[in-house]
Amino acid sequence: MAGAAILRRVRAAFAALVVVALLASCAKPPELHRQEGYVFGTRVDLTVYGESAEDSAAAMNEVLREFDRLHRTYHAWQPSELTALNESIGRGEVATVSDELAGMLKDAARLSELGDSLFNPALGELIALWGFQADEFVARLPDPDGIRTVLDARPRMSDLVIEGNRVSSRNPSVRLDLGGYAKGYALDRAAAILRARGIHNALINIGGNVMALGKKGDAPWRLGLQHPRKPEPMATLPLYDGEAIGTSGDYQRYFELDGVRYSHLIDPRTGAPATATQSMTVLVTPRANAGTLSDAASKAPFIAGDGWREYTRRYGIDHALRVAADGHIEVTRELRARLQFMEGVGPITVVD
Repeated sequence: MAGAAILRRVRAAFAALVVVALLASCAKPPELHRQEGYVFGTRVDLTVYGESAEDSAAAMNEVLREFDRLHRTYHAWQPSELTALNESIGRGEVATVSDELAGMLKDAARLSELGDSLFNPALGELIALWGFQADEFVARLPDPDGIRTVLDARPRMSDLVIEGNRVSSRNPSVRLDLGGYAKGYALDRAAAILRARGIHNALINIGGNVMALGKKGDAPWRLGLQHPRKPEPMATLPLYDGEAIGTSGDYQRYFELDGVRYSHLIDPRTGAPATATQSMTVLVTPRANAGTLSDAASKAPFIAGDGWREYTRRYGIDHALRVAADGHIEVTRELRARLQFMEGVGPITVVD
């Protein structure tokens, strides 16, 4: 009888193992869940790995709602808190703004100073004169006298006086446009929302500004760097947890006139679009506000041209790549070690 009891227990255990094996064989591999949107004048892609469809959808919907809020609140030319502040500055008045906007302006002013004001969100008037404060661009050159007026007024972020929630400007020509800052800020907000909802593995892409959370299964997330003159990537690279990548390019927002390309990346020294660079990519390793930095810190190096490496150093960035106006690629040694270039891309120079 004892032997029979033991046999029954063995059979039961074996049956349990078979059930577990069958359940394991039937289990679906973790899925990718995606959502798309359109804010900040560009396409947004959100990808979550390994979570349920319900949890993924809820988290991504919250992120898209936050993007929409940021878009409406800090729009540079449609009625918003930012345009209301610009109107107050133009009248020489002191405005009371939200804690969030005051913090953004302080941070943008700090980043602008690091970049010798080549990254200059106070130049909204110049951006408007070139026609880039619009959903569709008209191929038309601005009035030179209007450009000269703005250059002579020299609006800078350092003109702002920020005391708590009260903001004014020593220079009434300051007209704020956070287009070179807001996408990166939105990356950080998205990462915070996803983490708060228990999402550990995700990829956030706002028009080429990308942040990674966790990884995709057993491998890091992998993305391509857009070729500035071809509809294809020029290289691919892995992106690890907490890293962010930002690219400024003359192929993103531009118009052409008489065979000349005019991009939205304005050189504050000349008042005209910068022409020395086709694209500038920076990769920010994990740190606080990595997304914000990845957006803002690509602007000054892009505009600086051949002097770009000095500015990436100032921002504490070791991983960077520039495509010069002639198509020549310059890449830091640290980033070159992680890149896989497509066949035929070059010439390539590695810099320290």
